[in-house]
Amino acid sequence: MAIDNKQKALELGQKPVGTLLWQYALPAIVAMTASSLYNIIDRASIGQLVGPDAIAGLGITFPFMNLSAAFGSAVGIGASTSISVKLGQRDYDTAQRLLGNTVSLNLIVGLIFMVVSLVFLDPILRFFGASDATLPYARQFMQVILVGNVITHMYFGMNAVLRAAGKPRHAMYATLFTVGCNILLVFAFVWWFRWGIRGAALATITSQTIALCWQMWIFSNKDELLHLKRGIYRLKASLVKNIISIGISPFLMQTTSCIIVIFMNNQFYRYGGDMAVGAYSISNSVVMALFMFVMGITQGMQPIVGYNYGAKKFDRMLRCLWLSIAAATAVLVVGWTLTMLFPRQIASIFASDPELIELTAHGTVINMFVFFVVGSQAVITNFFQCIGKVKISIFLSLSRQLIILLPLAYVLPLFWGLDGVWYAMPASDFGSFAMTLPLLWWYLRKLKSYGEGNHH
Repeated sequence: MAIDNKQKALELGQKPVGTLLWQYALPAIVAMTASSLYNIIDRASIGQLVGPDAIAGLGITFPFMNLSAAFGSAVGIGASTSISVKLGQRDYDTAQRLLGNTVSLNLIVGLIFMVVSLVFLDPILRFFGASDATLPYARQFMQVILVGNVITHMYFGMNAVLRAAGKPRHAMYATLFTVGCNILLVFAFVWWFRWGIRGAALATITSQTIALCWQMWIFSNKDELLHLKRGIYRLKASLVKNIISIGISPFLMQTTSCIIVIFMNNQFYRYGGDMAVGAYSISNSVVMALFMFVMGITQGMQPIVGYNYGAKKFDRMLRCLWLSIAAATAVLVVGWTLTMLFPRQIASIFASDPELIELTAHGTVINMFVFFVVGSQAVITNFFQCIGKVKISIFLSLSRQLIILLPLAYVLPLFWGLDGVWYAMPASDFGSFAMTLPLLWWYLRKLKSYGEGNHH
Protein backbone atom coordinates (compact mmCIF):
# COMPACT_ATOMS: atom_id res chain seq x y z
CA MET A 1 0.00 0.00 0.00
CA ALA A 2 2.82 2.41 0.88
CA ILE A 3 4.38 1.63 -2.54
CA ASP A 4 1.08 2.58 -4.17
CA ASN A 5 1.13 5.89 -2.30
CA LYS A 6 4.70 6.63 -3.36
CA GLN A 7 3.53 6.03 -6.92
CA LYS A 8 0.73 8.55 -6.31
CA ALA A 9 3.27 11.15 -5.26
CA LEU A 10 5.55 10.36 -8.24
CA GLU A 11 2.61 10.85 -10.63
CA LEU A 12 2.89 14.57 -9.93
CA GLY A 13 6.14 14.64 -11.88
CA GLN A 14 5.08 12.31 -14.72
CA LYS A 15 1.41 12.49 -15.73
CA PRO A 16 0.31 15.13 -18.31
CA VAL A 17 -0.08 18.43 -16.48
CA GLY A 18 -3.58 19.15 -17.82
CA THR A 19 -4.84 15.78 -16.57
CA LEU A 20 -3.20 16.32 -13.17
CA LEU A 21 -4.62 19.81 -12.76
CA TRP A 22 -8.07 18.48 -13.59
CA GLN A 23 -7.59 15.55 -11.20
CA TYR A 24 -6.45 17.79 -8.32
CA ALA A 25 -8.46 20.95 -8.97
CA LEU A 26 -11.84 19.34 -9.64
CA PRO A 27 -12.19 17.86 -6.13
CA ALA A 28 -11.04 21.16 -4.61
CA ILE A 29 -13.48 23.14 -6.81
CA VAL A 30 -16.35 20.81 -5.95
CA ALA A 31 -15.44 21.11 -2.27
CA MET A 32 -15.11 24.89 -2.39
CA THR A 33 -18.30 25.36 -4.38
CA ALA A 34 -20.15 23.13 -1.97
CA SER A 35 -18.95 25.15 1.00
CA SER A 36 -19.95 28.42 -0.67
CA LEU A 37 -23.33 26.86 -1.44
CA TYR A 38 -23.61 26.07 2.26
CA ASN A 39 -22.77 29.71 3.10
CA ILE A 40 -25.47 30.87 0.71
CA ILE A 41 -28.11 28.55 2.20
CA ASP A 42 -27.02 29.54 5.70
CA ARG A 43 -27.31 33.26 4.94
CA ALA A 44 -30.51 32.89 2.94
CA SER A 45 -32.16 30.94 5.80
CA ILE A 46 -31.14 33.56 8.35
CA GLY A 47 -32.04 36.46 6.05
CA GLN A 48 -35.50 35.07 5.24
CA LEU A 49 -36.37 33.63 8.68
CA VAL A 50 -34.69 35.88 11.26
CA GLY A 51 -34.59 39.17 9.31
CA PRO A 52 -32.30 41.97 8.04
CA ASP A 53 -30.68 42.69 11.46
CA ALA A 54 -29.62 39.06 11.76
CA ILE A 55 -27.98 39.04 8.32
CA ALA A 56 -26.13 42.24 9.23
CA GLY A 57 -25.09 40.52 12.49
CA LEU A 58 -23.84 37.56 10.50
CA GLY A 59 -21.86 40.00 8.32
CA ILE A 60 -20.14 41.24 11.49
CA THR A 61 -18.97 37.69 12.28
CA PHE A 62 -17.34 37.37 8.85
CA PRO A 63 -14.01 38.90 9.92
CA PHE A 64 -14.01 36.72 13.04
CA MET A 65 -14.47 33.57 10.95
CA ASN A 66 -11.70 34.86 8.63
CA LEU A 67 -9.36 35.38 11.56
CA SER A 68 -9.98 31.88 12.84
CA ALA A 69 -9.47 30.50 9.32
CA ALA A 70 -6.25 32.54 9.08
CA PHE A 71 -4.70 30.66 11.99
CA GLY A 72 -6.01 27.37 10.62
CA SER A 73 -4.62 27.96 7.14
CA ALA A 74 -1.25 29.17 8.45
CA VAL A 75 -0.79 25.67 9.87
CA GLY A 76 -2.72 23.70 7.20
CA ILE A 77 -1.32 25.30 4.05
CA GLY A 78 2.16 25.68 5.56
CA ALA A 79 2.26 21.99 6.44
CA SER A 80 0.74 20.71 3.21
CA THR A 81 3.12 22.74 1.01
CA SER A 82 6.11 21.53 3.07
CA ILE A 83 4.85 17.95 2.73
CA SER A 84 4.46 18.32 -1.09
CA VAL A 85 8.05 19.52 -1.42
CA LYS A 86 9.38 16.73 0.88
CA LEU A 87 7.51 14.12 -1.16
CA GLY A 88 9.03 15.65 -4.33
CA GLN A 89 12.46 15.17 -2.72
CA ARG A 90 11.42 11.65 -1.56
CA ASP A 91 12.14 12.51 2.08
CA TYR A 92 9.28 10.43 3.51
CA ASP A 93 10.44 10.51 7.14
CA THR A 94 10.29 14.31 7.39
CA ALA A 95 6.89 14.34 5.64
CA GLN A 96 5.65 11.97 8.36
CA ARG A 97 6.94 14.20 11.18
CA LEU A 98 5.35 17.22 9.50
CA LEU A 99 1.98 15.44 9.76
CA GLY A 100 2.42 14.94 13.53
CA ASN A 101 3.49 18.54 14.07
CA THR A 102 0.43 19.72 12.14
CA VAL A 103 -1.85 17.95 14.62
CA SER A 104 -0.04 19.40 17.66
CA LEU A 105 0.09 22.95 16.26
CA ASN A 106 -3.63 22.91 15.38
CA LEU A 107 -4.48 21.86 18.94
CA ILE A 108 -2.38 24.57 20.56
CA VAL A 109 -3.37 27.40 18.22
CA GLY A 110 -7.06 26.41 18.25
CA LEU A 111 -7.29 26.39 22.06
CA ILE A 112 -5.51 29.72 22.53
CA PHE A 113 -7.69 31.40 19.90
CA MET A 114 -10.87 30.03 21.53
CA VAL A 115 -10.02 31.17 25.07
CA VAL A 116 -8.84 34.67 24.14
CA SER A 117 -11.82 35.28 21.83
CA LEU A 118 -14.46 34.09 24.30
CA VAL A 119 -13.03 36.27 27.09
CA PHE A 120 -13.14 39.45 24.97
CA LEU A 121 -16.11 38.56 22.73
CA ASP A 122 -18.28 41.71 23.08
CA PRO A 123 -15.50 44.31 22.71
CA ILE A 124 -14.14 42.40 19.68
CA LEU A 125 -17.58 42.37 17.99
CA ARG A 126 -18.07 46.08 18.73
CA PHE A 127 -14.68 46.74 17.16
CA PHE A 128 -15.77 44.69 14.13
CA GLY A 129 -18.68 47.09 13.62
CA ALA A 130 -21.60 45.60 15.61
CA SER A 131 -24.38 48.03 16.54
CA ASP A 132 -26.88 47.62 19.42
CA ALA A 133 -29.28 45.97 16.95
CA THR A 134 -26.78 43.48 15.47
CA LEU A 135 -24.60 42.65 18.51
CA PRO A 136 -26.92 39.99 20.07
CA TYR A 137 -27.09 38.04 16.78
CA ALA A 138 -23.34 38.20 16.22
CA ARG A 139 -22.69 37.13 19.84
CA GLN A 140 -25.05 34.13 19.71
CA PHE A 141 -23.43 32.90 16.51
CA MET A 142 -19.81 33.32 17.62
CA GLN A 143 -20.21 31.72 21.06
CA VAL A 144 -21.07 28.38 19.46
CA ILE A 145 -18.46 28.69 16.68
CA LEU A 146 -15.67 29.50 19.16
CA VAL A 147 -16.42 26.55 21.43
CA GLY A 148 -15.86 24.29 18.41
CA ASN A 149 -12.84 26.25 17.19
CA VAL A 150 -10.23 23.48 17.73
CA ILE A 151 -12.32 21.11 15.61
CA THR A 152 -12.59 23.66 12.79
CA HIS A 153 -8.80 24.21 12.74
CA MET A 154 -8.02 20.50 12.80
CA TYR A 155 -10.59 19.72 10.09
CA PHE A 156 -9.20 22.31 7.63
CA GLY A 157 -5.59 21.37 8.45
CA MET A 158 -6.15 17.65 7.85
CA ASN A 159 -7.94 18.35 4.58
CA ALA A 160 -4.94 20.30 3.26
CA VAL A 161 -2.63 17.43 4.25
CA LEU A 162 -4.90 14.90 2.49
CA ARG A 163 -4.45 16.85 -0.75
CA ALA A 164 -0.67 17.02 -0.31
CA ALA A 165 -0.53 13.25 0.33
CA GLY A 166 -2.03 12.56 -3.12
CA LYS A 167 -5.59 12.07 -1.89
CA PRO A 168 -7.51 14.98 -3.46
CA ARG A 169 -10.64 12.81 -3.70
CA HIS A 170 -10.70 12.08 0.02
CA ALA A 171 -10.32 15.78 0.76
CA MET A 172 -13.30 16.41 -1.53
CA TYR A 173 -15.42 13.70 0.15
CA ALA A 174 -14.69 15.22 3.57
CA THR A 175 -15.83 18.66 2.41
CA LEU A 176 -18.88 17.37 0.53
CA PHE A 177 -19.94 15.38 3.56
CA THR A 178 -19.50 18.40 5.83
CA VAL A 179 -21.53 20.61 3.53
CA GLY A 180 -24.32 18.08 2.97
CA CYS A 181 -24.57 17.36 6.67
CA ASN A 182 -24.45 21.11 7.39
CA ILE A 183 -27.31 21.91 5.01
CA LEU A 184 -29.50 19.15 6.50
CA LEU A 185 -28.75 20.36 10.02
CA VAL A 186 -29.45 24.01 9.09
CA PHE A 187 -32.90 22.93 7.91
CA ALA A 188 -33.41 20.92 11.09
CA PHE A 189 -32.06 23.48 13.57
CA VAL A 190 -33.09 26.77 11.90
CA TRP A 191 -36.28 25.95 9.95
CA TRP A 192 -37.65 23.06 12.04
CA PHE A 193 -36.57 23.70 15.66
CA ARG A 194 -36.39 27.50 15.14
CA TRP A 195 -33.08 27.80 16.99
CA GLY A 196 -32.27 30.90 14.92
CA ILE A 197 -28.73 32.03 14.34
CA ARG A 198 -27.36 29.76 17.09
CA GLY A 199 -28.80 26.74 15.27
CA ALA A 200 -26.85 27.70 12.14
CA ALA A 201 -23.60 27.81 14.12
CA LEU A 202 -24.34 24.47 15.81
CA ALA A 203 -24.97 22.86 12.40
CA THR A 204 -21.50 23.98 11.25
CA ILE A 205 -19.60 22.59 14.23
CA THR A 206 -21.51 19.28 14.35
CA SER A 207 -20.84 18.44 10.70
CA GLN A 208 -17.14 19.36 10.96
CA THR A 209 -16.77 17.09 14.00
CA ILE A 210 -18.12 14.05 12.14
CA ALA A 211 -15.88 14.76 9.10
CA LEU A 212 -12.80 15.17 11.31
CA CYS A 213 -13.39 11.72 12.84
CA TRP A 214 -13.33 10.24 9.33
CA GLN A 215 -10.12 12.11 8.37
CA MET A 216 -8.39 10.87 11.53
CA TRP A 217 -9.53 7.34 10.73
CA ILE A 218 -7.84 7.59 7.29
CA PHE A 219 -4.60 8.89 8.82
CA SER A 220 -4.58 6.17 11.47
CA ASN A 221 -4.20 3.46 8.76
CA LYS A 222 -0.69 1.96 9.17
CA ASP A 223 -0.49 1.14 5.43
CA GLU A 224 -0.67 4.80 4.40
CA LEU A 225 2.53 6.56 3.39
CA LEU A 226 1.62 9.32 5.86
CA HIS A 227 -0.04 8.02 9.01
CA LEU A 228 -0.43 8.96 12.65
CA LYS A 229 1.93 7.06 14.96
CA ARG A 230 3.81 7.59 18.20
CA GLY A 231 6.79 9.92 18.24
CA ILE A 232 5.76 12.37 15.50
CA TYR A 233 3.77 14.85 17.65
CA ARG A 234 6.63 16.48 19.55
CA LEU A 235 7.05 19.95 18.08
CA LYS A 236 10.39 20.23 16.34
CA ALA A 237 11.69 23.79 15.93
CA SER A 238 12.95 23.32 12.36
CA LEU A 239 9.63 21.81 11.18
CA VAL A 240 7.48 24.40 12.95
CA LYS A 241 9.65 27.14 11.43
CA ASN A 242 9.17 25.54 8.00
CA ILE A 243 5.39 25.32 8.40
CA ILE A 244 5.05 28.89 9.71
CA SER A 245 7.38 30.46 7.13
CA ILE A 246 5.20 29.11 4.30
CA GLY A 247 1.95 29.53 6.22
CA ILE A 248 2.63 33.18 7.02
CA SER A 249 1.57 34.26 3.50
CA PRO A 250 -1.96 32.76 3.58
CA PHE A 251 -2.17 33.84 7.23
CA LEU A 252 -1.45 37.46 6.34
CA MET A 253 -3.84 37.26 3.38
CA GLN A 254 -6.69 36.09 5.61
CA THR A 255 -5.82 38.52 8.42
CA THR A 256 -5.72 41.38 5.94
CA SER A 257 -9.09 40.44 4.51
CA CYS A 258 -10.33 40.36 8.09
CA ILE A 259 -9.01 43.91 8.70
CA ILE A 260 -10.55 45.00 5.39
CA VAL A 261 -13.99 43.59 6.25
CA ILE A 262 -13.89 45.31 9.68
CA PHE A 263 -12.95 48.61 8.06
CA MET A 264 -15.51 48.20 5.27
CA ASN A 265 -18.26 47.22 7.75
CA ASN A 266 -17.54 50.40 9.68
CA GLN A 267 -17.46 52.54 6.49
CA PHE A 268 -20.73 51.04 5.23
CA TYR A 269 -22.32 51.63 8.65
CA ARG A 270 -21.08 55.23 8.68
CA TYR A 271 -22.41 56.07 5.19
CA GLY A 272 -25.48 53.82 5.00
CA GLY A 273 -26.39 52.29 8.41
CA ASP A 274 -27.16 48.63 9.25
CA MET A 275 -28.92 48.16 5.89
CA ALA A 276 -25.72 48.95 3.95
CA VAL A 277 -23.75 46.52 6.18
CA GLY A 278 -26.32 43.84 5.28
CA ALA A 279 -25.97 44.67 1.56
CA TYR A 280 -22.18 44.42 1.78
CA SER A 281 -22.49 41.10 3.62
CA ILE A 282 -24.68 39.68 0.82
CA SER A 283 -22.52 41.14 -1.96
CA ASN A 284 -19.47 39.62 -0.27
CA SER A 285 -21.18 36.21 -0.25
CA VAL A 286 -21.78 36.44 -4.01
CA VAL A 287 -18.17 37.43 -4.69
CA MET A 288 -16.88 34.64 -2.42
CA ALA A 289 -19.16 32.07 -4.06
CA LEU A 290 -17.54 32.81 -7.43
CA PHE A 291 -14.06 33.21 -6.00
CA MET A 292 -14.33 29.71 -4.49
CA PHE A 293 -13.84 28.29 -8.01
CA VAL A 294 -10.56 30.18 -8.29
CA MET A 295 -9.48 28.98 -4.84
CA GLY A 296 -10.26 25.43 -5.93
CA ILE A 297 -8.03 25.86 -8.98
CA THR A 298 -5.17 27.32 -6.90
CA GLN A 299 -5.48 24.47 -4.39
CA GLY A 300 -5.35 21.92 -7.20
CA MET A 301 -2.31 23.66 -8.65
CA GLN A 302 -0.43 23.70 -5.33
CA PRO A 303 0.83 20.10 -5.03
CA ILE A 304 1.66 19.96 -8.79
CA VAL A 305 3.69 23.19 -8.79
CA GLY A 306 5.33 22.35 -5.42
CA TYR A 307 6.34 18.85 -6.50
CA ASN A 308 7.69 19.84 -9.92
CA TYR A 309 9.56 22.79 -8.46
CA GLY A 310 11.13 20.40 -5.89
CA ALA A 311 11.99 17.99 -8.74
CA LYS A 312 13.35 20.86 -10.94
CA LYS A 313 10.86 20.14 -13.75
CA PHE A 314 10.25 23.80 -14.56
CA ASP A 315 8.49 23.30 -17.92
CA ARG A 316 5.78 21.23 -16.17
CA MET A 317 5.54 23.79 -13.38
CA LEU A 318 4.97 26.66 -15.85
CA ARG A 319 2.48 24.69 -17.91
CA CYS A 320 0.45 24.22 -14.75
CA LEU A 321 0.62 27.98 -14.06
CA TRP A 322 -0.69 28.97 -17.54
CA LEU A 323 -3.50 26.41 -17.45
CA SER A 324 -4.55 27.63 -14.00
CA ILE A 325 -4.63 31.28 -15.11
CA ALA A 326 -6.76 30.39 -18.16
CA ALA A 327 -9.21 28.33 -16.09
CA ALA A 328 -9.56 30.94 -13.34
CA THR A 329 -10.20 33.75 -15.83
CA ALA A 330 -12.78 31.74 -17.79
CA VAL A 331 -14.76 30.94 -14.62
CA LEU A 332 -14.84 34.57 -13.47
CA VAL A 333 -15.92 35.88 -16.88
CA VAL A 334 -19.00 33.61 -16.67
CA GLY A 335 -19.74 34.70 -13.08
CA TRP A 336 -19.26 38.35 -13.97
CA THR A 337 -21.69 38.10 -16.92
CA LEU A 338 -24.42 36.49 -14.78
CA THR A 339 -24.05 39.11 -12.04
CA MET A 340 -24.21 42.03 -14.47
CA LEU A 341 -27.36 40.59 -16.10
CA PHE A 342 -29.30 39.48 -12.99
CA PRO A 343 -28.22 41.54 -9.93
CA ARG A 344 -31.73 41.88 -8.42
CA GLN A 345 -32.61 38.21 -8.83
CA ILE A 346 -29.35 37.26 -7.07
CA ALA A 347 -29.94 39.73 -4.22
CA SER A 348 -33.48 38.45 -3.61
CA ILE A 349 -32.16 34.95 -2.80
CA PHE A 350 -30.74 36.43 0.43
CA ALA A 351 -33.32 39.03 1.36
CA SER A 352 -37.04 39.70 1.21
CA ASP A 353 -36.79 43.37 2.21
CA PRO A 354 -37.19 45.55 -0.96
CA GLU A 355 -34.81 48.27 0.25
CA LEU A 356 -32.10 45.70 1.07
CA ILE A 357 -32.54 44.01 -2.33
CA GLU A 358 -32.19 47.34 -4.16
CA LEU A 359 -29.11 48.37 -2.16
CA THR A 360 -27.48 44.97 -2.68
CA ALA A 361 -28.13 44.82 -6.45
CA HIS A 362 -26.76 48.34 -6.98
CA GLY A 363 -23.68 47.69 -4.81
CA THR A 364 -22.87 44.27 -6.30
CA VAL A 365 -22.78 45.64 -9.87
CA ILE A 366 -20.19 48.25 -8.80
CA ASN A 367 -18.27 45.79 -6.60
CA MET A 368 -17.81 43.30 -9.45
CA PHE A 369 -17.15 45.79 -12.23
CA VAL A 370 -13.68 44.40 -13.16
CA PHE A 371 -14.01 41.10 -11.30
CA PHE A 372 -12.71 39.01 -14.24
CA VAL A 373 -9.09 40.18 -13.67
CA VAL A 374 -9.02 38.89 -10.09
CA GLY A 375 -8.51 35.25 -11.13
CA SER A 376 -5.08 35.66 -12.71
CA GLN A 377 -3.95 37.85 -9.80
CA ALA A 378 -4.92 35.14 -7.29
CA VAL A 379 -3.29 32.33 -9.30
CA ILE A 380 0.01 34.20 -9.73
CA THR A 381 0.13 35.17 -6.04
CA ASN A 382 -0.46 31.53 -5.10
CA PHE A 383 2.17 30.37 -7.59
CA PHE A 384 4.86 32.43 -5.82
CA GLN A 385 3.76 30.89 -2.52
CA CYS A 386 3.97 27.32 -3.96
CA ILE A 387 7.61 27.78 -5.05
CA GLY A 388 8.64 29.29 -1.71
CA LYS A 389 8.92 32.92 -2.93
CA VAL A 390 7.05 33.94 0.20
CA LYS A 391 7.99 37.63 0.25
CA ILE A 392 6.63 38.24 -3.26
CA SER A 393 3.48 36.29 -2.42
CA ILE A 394 2.95 38.34 0.75
CA PHE A 395 3.56 41.61 -1.08
CA LEU A 396 1.02 40.71 -3.79
CA SER A 397 -1.64 39.54 -1.39
CA LEU A 398 -1.27 42.67 0.73
CA SER A 399 -1.10 45.06 -2.23
CA ARG A 400 -4.68 44.43 -3.28
CA GLN A 401 -6.15 44.98 0.14
CA LEU A 402 -3.92 47.12 2.34
CA ILE A 403 -1.95 49.24 -0.10
CA ILE A 404 -4.81 50.05 -2.51
CA LEU A 405 -8.23 49.22 -1.03
CA LEU A 406 -7.89 50.74 2.46
CA PRO A 407 -6.85 54.27 1.38
CA LEU A 408 -9.44 54.29 -1.44
CA ALA A 409 -12.26 53.13 0.84
CA TYR A 410 -11.38 56.01 3.13
CA VAL A 411 -10.96 58.75 0.47
CA LEU A 412 -13.61 57.99 -2.20
CA PRO A 413 -16.67 58.19 0.14
CA LEU A 414 -15.62 61.76 1.03
CA PHE A 415 -16.60 62.62 -2.58
CA TRP A 416 -19.26 60.04 -3.49
CA GLY A 417 -20.72 58.95 -0.15
CA LEU A 418 -21.93 55.35 0.04
CA ASP A 419 -21.15 54.70 -3.66
CA GLY A 420 -17.56 55.73 -2.97
CA VAL A 421 -17.17 52.81 -0.54
CA TRP A 422 -18.37 50.43 -3.29
CA TYR A 423 -16.13 52.03 -5.98
CA ALA A 424 -13.02 51.36 -3.87
CA MET A 425 -13.35 47.60 -4.50
CA PRO A 426 -13.13 47.42 -8.34
CA ALA A 427 -10.43 50.12 -8.29
CA SER A 428 -8.24 48.00 -6.00
CA ASP A 429 -8.92 44.83 -8.03
CA PHE A 430 -7.59 46.49 -11.15
CA GLY A 431 -4.65 48.17 -9.39
CA SER A 432 -3.36 44.91 -7.91
CA PHE A 433 -3.78 43.09 -11.23
CA ALA A 434 -1.55 45.73 -12.81
CA MET A 435 1.10 45.15 -10.10
CA THR A 436 1.14 41.35 -10.50
CA LEU A 437 2.07 41.13 -14.18
CA PRO A 438 5.51 42.84 -14.07
CA LEU A 439 6.56 40.61 -11.13
CA LEU A 440 5.62 37.45 -13.00
CA TRP A 441 7.48 38.69 -16.10
CA TRP A 442 10.57 39.39 -13.98
CA TYR A 443 10.47 35.88 -12.44
CA LEU A 444 10.01 34.15 -15.82
CA ARG A 445 13.06 35.98 -17.25
CA LYS A 446 15.08 34.97 -14.21
CA LEU A 447 13.97 31.35 -14.58
CA LYS A 448 14.83 31.37 -18.30
CA SER A 449 18.37 32.61 -17.64
CA TYR A 450 18.70 29.99 -14.85
CA GLY A 451 17.65 27.28 -17.32
CA GLU A 452 20.14 28.48 -19.94
CA GLY A 453 22.90 28.70 -17.31
CA ASN A 454 22.17 25.09 -16.36
CA HIS A 455 22.42 23.82 -19.94
CA HIS A 456 25.94 25.24 -20.51
